[in-house]
Amino acid sequence: MEVSHAALAGRLATVAVVTARHAAAGTLDAVRAGPGGLPEVIGGRAARLLSGLGPTFVKGGQLLSTRHDLLPPRICRSLGRLHDRVPPMTRAQTAESLGRTYGSRRAWPFASFDWTPAASGSIACVYRAELADGRGVAVKVRRPGIQHRMHTDFALLRAGARLMERLPPLREVPARRIVEEVGGAVLGQLDLEREARSLAALRANLSRLPYFRLPAPIPEASGPDALVMDLIEPLDRFQAGRLDREQRRRIVRNVLQGVYRMLFIDGLVHCDMHPGNLYLNPDGVVVLLDAGFVVQLEPPVRRLFAEFFMNMSLGRGPECADVVLRSAERIPPGCDLAGFRSGIEELVAESAGRTAGQFRLAPFATRLFDLQRRSGIAAAPAFVFPLMSLLVLEGMINEFDVDVDFQGEAIPTLLTALNTY
Repeated sequence: MEVSHAALAGRLATVAVVTARHAAAGTLDAVRAGPGGLPEVIGGRAARLLSGLGPTFVKGGQLLSTRHDLLPPRICRSLGRLHDRVPPMTRAQTAESLGRTYGSRRAWPFASFDWTPAASGSIACVYRAELADGRGVAVKVRRPGIQHRMHTDFALLRAGARLMERLPPLREVPARRIVEEVGGAVLGQLDLEREARSLAALRANLSRLPYFRLPAPIPEASGPDALVMDLIEPLDRFQAGRLDREQRRRIVRNVLQGVYRMLFIDGLVHCDMHPGNLYLNPDGVVVLLDAGFVVQLEPPVRRLFAEFFMNMSLGRGPECADVVLRSAERIPPGCDLAGFRSGIEELVAESAGRTAGQFRLAPFATRLFDLQRRSGIAAAPAFVFPLMSLLVLEGMINEFDVDVDFQGEAIPTLLTALNTY
């Protein structure tokens, strides 16, 4: 979608005005609340700001809300509302999107439709309904007019990436490529017909795991602005608080096995497994309800990531350095390869064999990227997606079980995958 300069300027002005308004209001709130209430003020105001700026910014807030290891719990709880409790569409907006999909009200496939949303996300709202044949279904309805806003936001991000690449310290960072890769995947969430295909594929891939369940899409009742799925109820929120230690341990290991299968065997990776998309049924089965942010990893990327993860888990620093160099898009002439290898080996030695409570993926990835940047080695942007999937997941894992061997749990799946490539 082409975005005009006028649209870019207007959106930039809107972002500035909304940010300034929330900053001013947040300052007043902080003064009234005092030091003890500051985390709630910051978290609540940040959630309202990101919600007001729209889905592109909400995605960042959703990622941060899972990082209980990086942010105070009260801020994480406030940002957690961005998963499925952003301000819902009005009834008129919902009817507008349904009308674009089905035409006149008489052509709708529903015998009944509950206009109160069961969940409200940044891109769509989910409603309960009943089909003409009596089946209970969940209907994901896309917000009207959202495509233009998100395309404009990513045009702004591309412009910012171009500026970043002109700064001397960041000239070796492929910022534009990363924005293009991530932007394409995030904008793909606007395509509900694509999501239906991803949902069906994930169901097929994870059907071998009895502790995972996904709703089945119903293509004959769906359309461009409405995705109709099985209604799975009752469900509990994906929270550690009500579970005993053994239940938490079991659920974490089940989730990890599902994610490792996505990453290393199937290559169809869900990059957005936050508590707004994950639920538990009464039997403790993990229910994954959304398949919007799903990326297909090409076989070479999947193999290289598997090799790196396996060698890191086993503490093999030299082999990890080899994988990074083989996966690089560019290695400049005169690069200090010995220094780069030494840096990778030191990083792996510090990280190998650590439990979830001892290992932090975000600092690890930051140091890895910094080593690449200082050496001028351009990493393949496609590796952003498996890292993003694990970053979202890591925050949840640390909340459930800090003693899980995050790396060691992957080894059986890695052995299977590496023997089949």
